[in-house]
Amino acid sequence: MPVTPLDDHRWAITTPASTYVIAVEIDPLTGEATPRQKYWGPRLTAEAARQVAASGARRHVSSFSTPAEVEELLPVDGGTRWGVPSLQVSFGHTRSVEPSFAGASVHDEGGGAERLDLLLTDAHHPFEIVLSVRVRDDTDVIERWTTVRHRCDAEVTVTRLDSGNWFIPDAASYRYSGVFGAWAEELQLQRGPLPVGELVFTSRQGVTSHTANPWVMIDDGAATEEHGEVWGVALAWSGSWRLTTTHRPEGGVCVSGGFGHDGPRWRLAPGEELVSPAALGLYSAGGFGAASRSWHEYARRHVLPTAQEERPVLYNSWEATTFAVTGEHQLQLAKIAAGLGVELFVIDDGWFGRRDDDTTSLGDWWPHHERFPDGLRRLLDGIRDTGMRVGLWVEPESISRDSDLYRAHPDWALHMTHRRRDEKRGQLLLNFARDDVRDWAFGWLDRLVAELDLDYLKWDMNRPFTQAGWPEREAEQDRVWIEHTRNVYRVMDLLRERHPRLRIESCSGGGGRIDFGIMRRTDEVWPSDNTDARDRQTVQHGFSQLYPAGTMSAWVTDSPNPTTGRAMPLRYRFHVAMAGVLGIGGNLPEWTSAELAEAAELIAQYKEIRPVVQHGRQYRLAGTPGQERSAVQYVLDHRVVVLVYNPLGNAKRGPRHLRLTGLDPDALYERTSDGSRLHGSVLMSAGIRPAAWEPIGADHRSELVVFRKV
Repeated sequence: MPVTPLDDHRWAITTPASTYVIAVEIDPLTGEATPRQKYWGPRLTAEAARQVAASGARRHVSSFSTPAEVEELLPVDGGTRWGVPSLQVSFGHTRSVEPSFAGASVHDEGGGAERLDLLLTDAHHPFEIVLSVRVRDDTDVIERWTTVRHRCDAEVTVTRLDSGNWFIPDAASYRYSGVFGAWAEELQLQRGPLPVGELVFTSRQGVTSHTANPWVMIDDGAATEEHGEVWGVALAWSGSWRLTTTHRPEGGVCVSGGFGHDGPRWRLAPGEELVSPAALGLYSAGGFGAASRSWHEYARRHVLPTAQEERPVLYNSWEATTFAVTGEHQLQLAKIAAGLGVELFVIDDGWFGRRDDDTTSLGDWWPHHERFPDGLRRLLDGIRDTGMRVGLWVEPESISRDSDLYRAHPDWALHMTHRRRDEKRGQLLLNFARDDVRDWAFGWLDRLVAELDLDYLKWDMNRPFTQAGWPEREAEQDRVWIEHTRNVYRVMDLLRERHPRLRIESCSGGGGRIDFGIMRRTDEVWPSDNTDARDRQTVQHGFSQLYPAGTMSAWVTDSPNPTTGRAMPLRYRFHVAMAGVLGIGGNLPEWTSAELAEAAELIAQYKEIRPVVQHGRQYRLAGTPGQERSAVQYVLDHRVVVLVYNPLGNAKRGPRHLRLTGLDPDALYERTSDGSRLHGSVLMSAGIRPAAWEPIGADHRSELVVFRKV
């Protein structure tokens, strides 16, 4: 059983490779209940779990500290705690929680999943807290979330509700891994010693954000790509969030994570409950690579709606047309794209309202009257006649001041009384927390998809929250920070329910909305507006730490790159994009016949390796991507695919032999390009000598290497 009761107050949560032991401890003097983590690491037997549940190391305690609070599942604001609270509640003039234990229950959820619920109540107020833990028999990822319920008539205000606190087992030292970034420079991996004190990763923007992503990994400083223990915590939420890692001066590390950021308040009406999103925990004994592969497999099995499908090769018209979308030009692009082997054609911004630039028409979601007086159907049918599926770009959450929608409903925009309405990118943000806005958005999206028989939506969101007020809700207007994201989820869920063939891409000015919450509703995500292949390698490296390649949209665009001005060979651009879901975004009529022929050949090659890249186990090999000789490897069944990169052709240092990994050492592997055969042990110990890694040559050399297990 994944959940094993050890007694009335202790439980062992067992995954295929790990065990997580928790206990509810009762203070004999005060009666206060403290749910505490007793163990999280390699898998234990039930008897061994009982032993660790009954044990515990004492920490240095003074009248100024309670260091054991790092081990609590949900440290509350109350009692003798001074660390980061995972739960803050105000009962009128009282801001403190004193939990009592009211019982536990185990639920069989089917499909190999079980859920443990721990019920706590406040010692005085009829206020309930439910700590939920879900475990599955096919993944090492453990899901946790928190529910609070208001059972009294008095005012109750929640100012912090984390999904849970995770204790990282004691070590001599600690190192953190995470990502930072900015627009066009998202998902940059960083690793460093975990400082004593509090390290906060957060978004206060109302979206996941470009600046950070809601996960952190902790190790003892010795873990490598394929060796060592790693603990990871991720949050499945697409709005504002906070992860706080606390390294206490007395020793001990914990990570508490949840939605929202500092400041907003959620008032609960009598009988109302508030449920946090899931926080996900993973222990891996196989280094960062094994941790990543566990996250990838979890996403495929339990997050992604269409993980079993192969994502199509798409063409997006934005960089070829920007706002100048016309039927004639789109058909010209479609015919060229279809000739290359593209399977999905997406018309980007500029098809609606009077959208001639970025200052107008967001909210007016009907075909541009001057460019498409008879609507879009004829154009889309013409694109379908080339054999491709069809999609459209939309931005449902934004509104232009110069729009019929804003003139009719200025109150629908986020705003505060007696405060200005600042624009970003020439637009405001709709208050998606409002039911009328949600219903309006679903209505026009539902009609658009049905009337045009759309296969695909690129759902964009190009600005963060500003002046995030909801004056009509008065003291409850901070709900916008939660309900906006929840209603985005609801609209996407309803669209998928009504249109089972529809596939959705998540975009937010590039990589501003990438997380396991949005991935539950979408089929792929756009990691960055920067399509420069060198820069994309570092973005894709950070992306792969948690998210699988089959969700990562990656385009080949023009050279010199429109963002960076860097020139690069077409083959290198393709080989970088082939590491995810291949897309084309260049101005195809300006490509030479030789470039078009090479592109068609490379697209055909990608289709051959696509199942392995999108569904296989991923291994990161050699040096830092985009800066040194590097490679990325995928293994699926008997097939092995390796994409090899050398950005700096005259580099004298760095690896000369590429060692593969994850193979059967006793098997023979045949290289498909020349029929040569090598044992798996040779490929993993001696490696191969990629032509792209020769010490003298041009910059930006790359190659595709494919092996088949004999």
